[in-house]
Amino acid sequence: MKDWAVILGSSSGFGAATCRALASQGINIYGIHLDRKAAMDSINSLIEELKSHDVEVHFKNMSATDAEKRKTVIEELKSFGNLRVKILMHSLAFGALKPVIDKDATNTLQQRQVEMTLDVMASSILYWSQDLYQAGLLQKGSQIFAMTSSGGHRQWKAYGAVSAAKASLESYCRQLAFEFSEHGIAANALQAGVTDTPALRKIPDNEKMIEHALMLNPGKRLTVPEDVATTIATLGLSENTWLTGNNIRIDGGEDITG
Repeated sequence: MKDWAVILGSSSGFGAATCRALASQGINIYGIHLDRKAAMDSINSLIEELKSHDVEVHFKNMSATDAEKRKTVIEELKSFGNLRVKILMHSLAFGALKPVIDKDATNTLQQRQVEMTLDVMASSILYWSQDLYQAGLLQKGSQIFAMTSSGGHRQWKAYGAVSAAKASLESYCRQLAFEFSEHGIAANALQAGVTDTPALRKIPDNEKMIEHALMLNPGKRLTVPEDVATTIATLGLSENTWLTGNNIRIDGGEDITG
């Protein structure tokens, strides 16, 4: 039986770093990403780098919230033969960054933006987990990881919808941990510290966020994607699924000092 990792948000940041870490350990990679044509050269370079570890690599440029495309991906995985999705990583960073309240009502979060953010950054982990399990691909020893942040319990300008999504994502991980425990499948949220990724650079006043994190972090540096990737490779490749239902800080102590 071959082990695979399904990485939602595989083309950059935490997802790309995790692809590299797992491929180097002999894990086959199925990456889901949503990028414009301009990014494809760097993505193709990543794919070739992963393949150099003599593993199977499939990337699909699609919305992770598209139910029909999700089913197509799962059918394709099943066609590869006897396999287990050892790791499901949820690292989707696409949400509305607008204030809840503003004198100009057109500048505030709209209902459709709130619902889209929750769907992409939180609820989608349920649908992927459900469908992979029903297809027999999540099995005993499988591990689910979801990328959260201190934004799930702290506020930042124009971060309201994403903050709510992070809090929901953490709750969904606990529910998955609860319901999957008897099947020997673990689910944990990983709370990374402030990390200079393309997603962070979209947040208003991100420079102040970086400055604040560097001032607070007792490790005297920002978190880097490889910190998360190493943790996923260490925990995710273990067959011990008793560690489940947690928010695991990967931040050098940043959050406990804030």
